[in-house]
Amino acid sequence: MPALMIQGTGSNVGKSLIVAGLCRAALRRGIKVAPFKPQNMSNNAAVTVDGGEIGRAQALQAQAAGLQPHTDMNPVLLKPESETGSQVIVQGRRVATVKAREYAALKPSLMDPVLESFHRLSATHDLVIVEGAGSPAEVNLRAGDIANMGFARAAGVAVVLVGDIDRGGVIAQMVGTKSVLDPKDSKMVKGFIINKFRGDSRLFDDGYRLIAERTGWRGFGVLPYFPHAWKLPAEDVLDIAAPSPRKGPVKIVCLTLSRIANFDDLDPLAQEPGVELVMLKPGQPIPGDVRLVIIPGSKSTRADLAFLRAQGWDIDLAAHHRRGGHVLGICGGYQMLGKSVSDPEGIEGPPGTTEGLGLLDIATDMIPDKRLTRVLARHAASGLEVEGYEIHIGRSDGPARARPFCHVGDVAEGAVSADGRVVGTYLHGMFTSDAFRQGFLQSIGVEARPSCYSATVEAALDALADHLTAHLNLDDLFALAR
Repeated sequence: MPALMIQGTGSNVGKSLIVAGLCRAALRRGIKVAPFKPQNMSNNAAVTVDGGEIGRAQALQAQAAGLQPHTDMNPVLLKPESETGSQVIVQGRRVATVKAREYAALKPSLMDPVLESFHRLSATHDLVIVEGAGSPAEVNLRAGDIANMGFARAAGVAVVLVGDIDRGGVIAQMVGTKSVLDPKDSKMVKGFIINKFRGDSRLFDDGYRLIAERTGWRGFGVLPYFPHAWKLPAEDVLDIAAPSPRKGPVKIVCLTLSRIANFDDLDPLAQEPGVELVMLKPGQPIPGDVRLVIIPGSKSTRADLAFLRAQGWDIDLAAHHRRGGHVLGICGGYQMLGKSVSDPEGIEGPPGTTEGLGLLDIATDMIPDKRLTRVLARHAASGLEVEGYEIHIGRSDGPARARPFCHVGDVAEGAVSADGRVVGTYLHGMFTSDAFRQGFLQSIGVEARPSCYSATVEAALDALADHLTAHLNLDDLFALAR
């Protein structure tokens, strides 16, 4: 099959970004390329053209490849709902919610849909660039594996291993991975890449040679740290929890919930020069100088309501509103703003009802049906067009719905408080709409300049492809796929 697999020595070593960069570099060479990740674990999902959901990183990789996101690009998606359980999405559709031990038993049956999706992509593209998950060195998880070496061997795909030198110990990462791999798995690895180097890469020449000698793998290059990574949508909450490189005069705070979901809603705000976006960590109080507090999406609304209260954020939110501050709740955050959240069937956790924050006069009932759709709406207050998507369970209703956030055709969506300072909506991705984003920010007193978010992302993807082209041996990397 015309494919190449990028695996890593651990999580967050840069696999997703490298795959995106390779997709854009291949596209610019005239190669019809598609991304693929057999199994992903993320609560940051994207709605696809075929009405399913995949990991957000694969949606970005699809954009890099010049494609619309499709469920075949990420056939198995795990969405954690608790410390021990996750929702299992197969080819875009929820099939079960299982505990970790139960998933181990389910995993072998998922290889068939994984290979089915891979073969469909392979049949219609010149090249498929595959991303692994976590690390193949987690050999305790090797039985029934579909994410790393289990897939690579089943599909016959060559592997290149990525190590992160920025976190230290990259020689041990590489040599240690080689030492624990099954010999047949190790033979699938054809080379390695050192990622996130800072400074003069020639200082690592001896280490680079040592890795090649100890592993027998070929080096494809040392990749310096990519400074524009923050301009691309992040899949891992660790990536957005870092301080924003921009410090605008107006502070916007997002509460980092324990089950935060679809937080790429925030990416366009982080790039506004008039905004300082702060990801508020657990235990930190909401500052008094904040203009807007965002309660983001959540994979477990009632559990995160309890988490929010445990931080004292409910008290801070009430004080923030009394001072004249603005509050925006998105999806699960919208549900929390109401008077109650009821889950009689235990869809997201133990059955029951949880008191909401009471900032919007609505109530939410959890229902089994999941709404997955792309949306074109019109903002009720300004008349501006808004593009986004819905990905949620639950139905919210009440008197505040008489003041909708927007209209989707003739249907009212969301709710606004009587004073106009508390807004709730199920619409994700709204801030990618440039005119709406600027209008919304101006309505809360932020001086927003005209800008094009999609052009910023495209430019960053091109810069990423340039970065990989300058520092990696792409000719030989792509030749591995053939």
